[in-house]
Amino acid sequence: MLVLVAPGQGAQTPGFLTPWLELPGAADRIAAWSDAIGLDLAHYGTKADADEIRDTSVAQPLLVAAGLLSASALGDLAPGAVAGHSVGEITAAAFAGVLDDTAALGFVRTRGLAMAEAAAVTETGMSALLGGDPDVTVPHLEKLGLTPANVNGAGQIVAAGTKEQLAALDADKPEGVRRVVALQVAGAFHTHHMAPAVAKLQEAATALTVAEPKVTYVSNKDGRTVATGDEVVSRLVGQVANPVRWDLCMETFKELGVTALVEVCPGGTLTGLAKRALPGVATLALKTPDDLDAARTLVAEHQAA
Repeated sequence: MLVLVAPGQGAQTPGFLTPWLELPGAADRIAAWSDAIGLDLAHYGTKADADEIRDTSVAQPLLVAAGLLSASALGDLAPGAVAGHSVGEITAAAFAGVLDDTAALGFVRTRGLAMAEAAAVTETGMSALLGGDPDVTVPHLEKLGLTPANVNGAGQIVAAGTKEQLAALDADKPEGVRRVVALQVAGAFHTHHMAPAVAKLQEAATALTVAEPKVTYVSNKDGRTVATGDEVVSRLVGQVANPVRWDLCMETFKELGVTALVEVCPGGTLTGLAKRALPGVATLALKTPDDLDAARTLVAEHQAA
């Protein structure tokens, strides 16, 4: 059984879209999406520097576009399940047929702008903690006023809060944590700092045409499968101000009997977690079109009938 997953913000790197635009029809699709949402995706995916694509309002649509483009390059897919990390859940919603591609990109454009506006109110950020026991780490973060915004499993938790709170974490790491790494994101996502964005997404959601999921959709709110399109969208709205529980998603993958995991472009983060948390599950990250042949072989071997 195959699960198709989409990464979240921070996975983007300068120029990562360049080789994908060489595929037949890819440049035209990106141009059409760019026109639809008022953002030059080709420019930001090929020529922009790290600071430009760190901008939340740019990074999020760029990631969704890259995920959709790379998945379509695999050909006809019938995954047993789909899931996404943070903004990757919008990509997954398109994979599941809940939203069409253009609607998904319009929604993520609204999401990115709303979260960027919320992040501008207070100087905030996120840091990954590598190693340690969650039962020790989470209370320590809460003591410092930080939120465990991403509980990723495989020994990784991402803390979010103000710059002062993150500085305190650097000086006072939880017992057992090997490293604290600042992430290239422009805000404390999945915390109360993002509450203003929720209202804007609720309004945007009312204009969406929503369909029922065609494949099993695993939500990173709690790792549960979601049966209706309306519930998927409701969770997309609320998750910007609530923690991501990717650890619980991976537990659900185990329960579903997943045997292979393919991560769409810009892949690497989620396959890395899966290699540590899901032993025996074959993994493949789509980084460039050079990965497509191996991915197609893996898909053919593991995807659901």
